[in-house]
Amino acid sequence: MAGPIGSSGGTATTTMTAKPDTASQKNARSRMGGMAVNSSSGAPAAHSAYPLFHRIVDPLDMSSVERRGQPLVGREPPKQSRPFGLKEAPTYRPTEEEWKNPFEYVQKIRPEAQQYGLCKIVPPDSWNPDLAIDTSRFHFRTRKIELSSVEGGTRVNNNYVDGLIKFHKSNGVNFNRAPSVDKRPLDLYKLRKAVETRGGFERVCKLKRWAEIGRDLGYSGKIMSSLSTSLKNSFQRWLLPYEEYLRVARPGVQQQLEMENGGPLTPSPGPSPLKKQHQPTPSNLRDDTPAMKASEALHDSLKNGDAPVKRESAATPGENSRPVSTSGFTPVNSGGFTAVNAPPPASSGFTPVNMPNGSHRSSETGEGTPKRESDTPNLSTMTTLDFRPALKRQASDSSGRKSKRLKQDVTAPVAGSRVIQPRTAPRDRGSEWKSGDGCDACGKPEDQDKIIACESCDNGYHMHCVEPPLKARPEEWHCPRCLVGTGEFGFEEGGVYSLRKFQEKASIFKENYFREKMPYDPVLNCNRPVTEEDVEREFWRLAKGPDEGVEVEYGADIHSTTHGSGFPTIERNPRDPYSTDPWNLNILPFHQESLFRHIKKDISGMTVPWLYVGMCFSCFCWHAEDHWTYSANYQHFGATKTWYGIPADEAERFEEAMRKEFPELFETQPDLLFQLVTLHNPEKLQKAGVKVYAVDQRAGQMVITFPRAFHAGFNHGFNFNEAVNFAPSDWEPYGEECVRQYQMYRRDACFSHDELLVTAAGNNVTIKTAKWLAPALERMLDRELSARATFFVNSQQAEANKTDSTDLQSVKQIEIESEEQDPSDNDFICAFCKSYAYLSRFTCENTGKVVCLNHAGTFECCDAPAKERFTGVVGHRTKPGLQQSHKLHFRLTEASLRQVVTKVVDISRKPEQWAEKLNHLLEDDPKPSLKSLQSLMKEGEKIPYELPELPDLKRYVDRCNEWVEEATNYITRKQQNRGKNNGKALRKSTAKSAEVEERERELRKVENIKKLLATADDISFDCPEIQNLRERAEAIEEFQLKARESLIQYKTKPISELEELVEVGKSFSVDIPEVDALERLVLRLGWHDKAKEYCKSAPTLKEVNEIIETGVKLEIPEHEEHLTQLRELKQNGDIWESKAKELMSVENVHFAQLDALSKQAATTTTPVSPETLAQVDAILKKQREAQDRIINLYHRSKDAELRNRPKYKEVREVMEALADLNSKPTGTLDLEREQKRHEDWMRRGKKLFGKANAPLHILLQHMQFVETRNESCFDLKDQPRMPVEPASREHTPQGSQVEDGNLSSREVFCICRRSEAGMMIECELCHEWYHGKCLKIARGKVKEDDKYTCPICDWRKKIPRDAARPKLEELQSWRDEIPSLPFQPEEEECLDKICDHAQQFRDWMKQYINPTQPTTFDEVANFRFFLRKIEGADILLAYETNFLRHELHKWAPIAPEPPPIIEISQSTRKPRPTKQQKLMAQYNVDNPDDLPQHLRTKRKSDVTPKAQSRLQPADTPHKSPAPATDTPSVAVPPSLPASIQPAEEEDEPDRKSSPILDPALLDPALAGDSVFDPTPLPPDSPGPFTSYDDNSMFEDLTTGSL
Repeated sequence: MAGPIGSSGGTATTTMTAKPDTASQKNARSRMGGMAVNSSSGAPAAHSAYPLFHRIVDPLDMSSVERRGQPLVGREPPKQSRPFGLKEAPTYRPTEEEWKNPFEYVQKIRPEAQQYGLCKIVPPDSWNPDLAIDTSRFHFRTRKIELSSVEGGTRVNNNYVDGLIKFHKSNGVNFNRAPSVDKRPLDLYKLRKAVETRGGFERVCKLKRWAEIGRDLGYSGKIMSSLSTSLKNSFQRWLLPYEEYLRVARPGVQQQLEMENGGPLTPSPGPSPLKKQHQPTPSNLRDDTPAMKASEALHDSLKNGDAPVKRESAATPGENSRPVSTSGFTPVNSGGFTAVNAPPPASSGFTPVNMPNGSHRSSETGEGTPKRESDTPNLSTMTTLDFRPALKRQASDSSGRKSKRLKQDVTAPVAGSRVIQPRTAPRDRGSEWKSGDGCDACGKPEDQDKIIACESCDNGYHMHCVEPPLKARPEEWHCPRCLVGTGEFGFEEGGVYSLRKFQEKASIFKENYFREKMPYDPVLNCNRPVTEEDVEREFWRLAKGPDEGVEVEYGADIHSTTHGSGFPTIERNPRDPYSTDPWNLNILPFHQESLFRHIKKDISGMTVPWLYVGMCFSCFCWHAEDHWTYSANYQHFGATKTWYGIPADEAERFEEAMRKEFPELFETQPDLLFQLVTLHNPEKLQKAGVKVYAVDQRAGQMVITFPRAFHAGFNHGFNFNEAVNFAPSDWEPYGEECVRQYQMYRRDACFSHDELLVTAAGNNVTIKTAKWLAPALERMLDRELSARATFFVNSQQAEANKTDSTDLQSVKQIEIESEEQDPSDNDFICAFCKSYAYLSRFTCENTGKVVCLNHAGTFECCDAPAKERFTGVVGHRTKPGLQQSHKLHFRLTEASLRQVVTKVVDISRKPEQWAEKLNHLLEDDPKPSLKSLQSLMKEGEKIPYELPELPDLKRYVDRCNEWVEEATNYITRKQQNRGKNNGKALRKSTAKSAEVEERERELRKVENIKKLLATADDISFDCPEIQNLRERAEAIEEFQLKARESLIQYKTKPISELEELVEVGKSFSVDIPEVDALERLVLRLGWHDKAKEYCKSAPTLKEVNEIIETGVKLEIPEHEEHLTQLRELKQNGDIWESKAKELMSVENVHFAQLDALSKQAATTTTPVSPETLAQVDAILKKQREAQDRIINLYHRSKDAELRNRPKYKEVREVMEALADLNSKPTGTLDLEREQKRHEDWMRRGKKLFGKANAPLHILLQHMQFVETRNESCFDLKDQPRMPVEPASREHTPQGSQVEDGNLSSREVFCICRRSEAGMMIECELCHEWYHGKCLKIARGKVKEDDKYTCPICDWRKKIPRDAARPKLEELQSWRDEIPSLPFQPEEEECLDKICDHAQQFRDWMKQYINPTQPTTFDEVANFRFFLRKIEGADILLAYETNFLRHELHKWAPIAPEPPPIIEISQSTRKPRPTKQQKLMAQYNVDNPDDLPQHLRTKRKSDVTPKAQSRLQPADTPHKSPAPATDTPSVAVPPSLPASIQPAEEEDEPDRKSSPILDPALLDPALAGDSVFDPTPLPPDSPGPFTSYDDNSMFEDLTTGSL
């Protein structure tokens, strides 16, 4: 990628390797074309033993630089006017959508932007990639730029003055200072140009134009009367001798340069350079001029030699060769890359970047080189020294090529180098020259002490070999080559910097430079800030001023492969979305539409981005991109970069303007514009007619340059840019033309254009690719075949030595080899023109050189004559026979090449071939077939390319398809549409449906068929539907005739025939008037038949209504007989319907009337609704079934045997089923009375269990729970045992956790007599374990050191109960009522089990509860055990409970007074608050009368007796007066603290109100012998009822401790 695409212009990396200068090792060309040279100034060391990528410094402060989206970046200042009046290049701001595809967007703006040569693109705000470079590790080398050296005019001036000074010093004249005129230094170069433009010295003198020249130089004739004389004397003294010397010496020096570089550098070197012609150069110099004297001296010194003398050491490379002395310059392209920190070589020669290209006679083979053409002036060896055999400097491969590929064996490139003037101060030759170097004139190494060196180029000559011969070593001497000048120009290396250090340097430079230059601003009270216009004007002022010594540094052409890219890469930042962004400059060259995808290797600078770090005034010179490709330059951050662009249309005018402005540079450097080393003022270019445009690039902006657009620019301050090339398909013609120019100027190309085309053809070629590739391949094929044919003709002519075509057929052809694999780059670069000989090449077996077919045979690749080179056969000097010395290599044979081209051309021709098919189809048939058109359209749609004719064809085919679709509606036999339409007509129409109907009616007109046929003729196409529609039109006309006849004679025709005719008419899918008339006739006839049938049969009411409505729609007369009968039937049916619904809707249905209606519908022809009749029959059926079941149940309830009586569940289901009937059958009231009597029995049972307010069905569930619990507690297998520890832990006790009813198989605990589970607590007295759940003890309230006394040991502890416990006697009494019940209760079985288990346990307990036998203390454990079982049961065994409690208190008293007698056991649950209580708590009142009036409940006295009976719940019996409670209150000693007074238990009646314990109450048989004394004992008497007065002991007892 040539040129500053990046920021621009920077230099290529330096190469300091000692490897041979092969094409594969050529280093990257600097964008400014400059040579990297060793720094001779005080810059930092160029090399270091410590690698740069290991150096870590302070990172760059990104907040200190201008970046996109940061505060430092303000709005772009508007450009009122640019210096020189330049116009602005366009700026584009793509949208998010446009930004997605860079190639599409560039192609979109190309028509406009290409007219300017370049443009600026401002990405969308959302696109802002971060800098991916580690600024603490990033180091780079700079190049030094002296601004006065890069401007072409200034450089010519400097070169001329340098040569002038050297000339006079060589002649012993000390020319240290320029002459002055009018106290001003005289510009000698301008004086020389002014004289030259006016015809020369003699003409100016003759015409006396010196005063005119003085005015042109800025002098006024009025100031000095001797102005003309001063100018004339100055010119005659200083310039005229040098000009005369140049006139004589310049042709010889130019010839010498051409010999060194293989031929003249002209735009058209010619296919066959001629041999050198020796001819004397005429001279008209006067004998007394210094130039004439110098010329005579040169003639005399070479008078005896007419051929160059070869040095003996030249035959062997390196043998006795004098090494190139260190001159401060390092060749940029002498070999491979050199690392930036590699140690510098001991010595190096200066190889200018713009030294002419070419090849010269090598020292190994000594073959000749192509010479100048005959029209080029030459000097004979008698007039000019021949320097060919004694060259000391390397022949530079100064093609200016950038690095083509990164080689594995090449060291890392050096980032940057710089340009300097090729002016050197006098130096001591002896300190650099080494013994053994020969004379550059005679080539002999003898007389080393007499060899004198040129002070400029270090070439050595014997003092006697120069003219006039020197007797003594002069102080300073310059050879003719240096006096004439070669135009060589190179760059000097700068220092190695980090970004932070370079930023500091750039900031200090700009601040110091403009500090004194900016005027004072009284508003700001300081110097006016520097604007971009100030920097731009100052830059061009410095470039034009030869006396300005401003030097800046530029970090240019920094390889991103070694220093890193500013964009994230997939290798280093795989997760960064910008690493795969198409505008990422690492991705852009390989876009799917880029031609660089077909280049097989990376090209540094073209496909791999280069970086640029600029400072104020650092610049890049005029150039076009390598291969004239596109370039993209993105500024990551920093100050403005100003670009100047010249569009491709102005390129030739620009080149011509440059040649006219700087002819001296182009004389020695015809390829100057390829070298990127020359600036020229845009103002002068505009005056020459060249259009120049400008644009300012800022941070976050992209600059695009277009093919062959010349561009240059400079930086306003510290900035960081990155650039790369890319190649859309429209670039290819430019690339081909550029390669042709490279070949003419013998410039190295970066890649083979032919190889790119062949590679692209070998890939998957699309039509889009083939469109640009096919013309390119055809041109390549013609060019290649022409070159091959020309070579074969030359070869045959050389063999036959005549042009007779008959003789050419018998000539032996040169050997040809075909290659299947691509050769390496170095194997197919032409040794003469430097172009790639990819498709065919000519190789010399003697020297190994490769030549393209254009120069094959004519180029002196070896010492063989041209005839032998053309034929490839040479006679060996020692061995008889012929030897093959030259060969032809074809990468592709002619057949293969044609096959490749033909394949791509065929693909590219697909759109045209399709268009031709379409044109033939339309031209051959005025009415083309729709099928053919559709097939052609589908074929076109499959072609992945835009076809101009395809949209029109699609519209035409779509119009035909629409016609076919519309015609199909009339052709096919579809009646569904008409049926739907009829249905819609019967619905309630809306505005929308009416509109749709109107549109459909319009489409069904029969006239549309005729219109369609006319439209088909207008469209002019052919398809089967046209003929079908025409036949359908004829069929409709035939149908209309038959229909009219049938409407007249319908009485004689059967209705079936008329119906068939209607169906035929409907099948046409159009509205035919005769169809409607026929259809109406058929409907009326069918109505009459159906009405006659209905009058004789018994239709439903719905059918009667429908046929009447149909008759009305068909406009049947009102007096029609059948219609009248149908209306009478309808009237009767409506009466029956209303009566039936009325009877079914009342609360008490009158079944007799319903039955009469049902019989009426069955026996008469009255039309009824089937649904209503079904409802009537269903009600009657249910009523009969219910009545039968009720009577049956009632009779069974009176059966004397209980087991024959019905189950209560069956009765309840029957009564619930009556809710669906609105009446009660006979016997329902009797059955309800029996049901109520049975439910009263159930309510008494609920009251016994304390579930009075619960629903009836809860009774059985609770009894089943009681049965399960009692089964565990009353289990006789559970016998007394010693206290044991629980053996296991389970979560919670389950209600049915029993094993085979045998609780003795496992340890059981607690009052529930279940296994241990959940939290257990141990009684400190009896050591029995209790479930925390059974005693309602929360886990969180139990502490580890708490002591607990169970309710069995201490009767004062309440046992939590969820329900009341009925006494066994009450349950038995309740069970005895069952035989008198009307129904079998569901609870009977469960009740029997409860009572039987309890009675069985009581009987078994009699052996332990015998008042006649005295008890002992040893029975306490058994008493506790049995009391625990009885208390755990959910029925109350009152006698046993009271006995065991008193016995326990007798032998193990805990409470101070004996336990009370228990007669009932109620629930311990807190009663739920009533609604009134909730309201009182809500309103915070104690008296219900204080509630608001609307919330008060009525008093019972205020409610009437009838209302009270209604308020009484159905399942709540009248409550009898509550018996006196028998739970005594517990006596508490006066000293007992109130905080530990025992709470009252709900299941223990107050003692004061309970009867005295009477043994007769416990067991009547024991009356009179009871051990219980009914007389109360005094408080101080001992016994089981003794109360303790000792407070301390009482407190111990209440806490459960003894």
